[in-house]
Amino acid sequence: MYIRLDQAEDALREIHDINVVPFIDVMLVLLIIFMVAAPLATVHVAVNLPAASAEPQPRSDEPLYLTVKPDLSLTLGNDAVSRERLPGMLDVATKGEKNRPISLRADKTVPYGELIEVMNVLRAAGYLKLTLAALEKVSGP
Repeated sequence: MYIRLDQAEDALREIHDINVVPFIDVMLVLLIIFMVAAPLATVHVAVNLPAASAEPQPRSDEPLYLTVKPDLSLTLGNDAVSRERLPGMLDVATKGEKNRPISLRADKTVPYGELIEVMNVLRAAGYLKLTLAALEKVSGP
């Protein structure tokens, strides 16, 4: 509601029209917010985890590799090891040094859940410093 001031009349007269400009402004702002937020709400993203283009980090002199093979068997270095014996074998390989980083390698076909299970075994054994090994993505001409 607003008031019009006419110079010809002495009395103020009210005009009962709806001012829609603020309503349109609010609706346009909401439209923009939803247009920006809608694509962020989707989670359908194709992921190929084994290749990485990050700068390779300097490696220790003698890296300790734990490998998860396609058949879900484990090898520590070049020796096959079961999940039950993994904590004991890690203690022998690291000489009880729990702060030594362990490079975890997994085949591309290993399910993500199985990789997490191996990480849980390592965490339960006290080995919290893990690195994930991946192929370096070669960028060339």
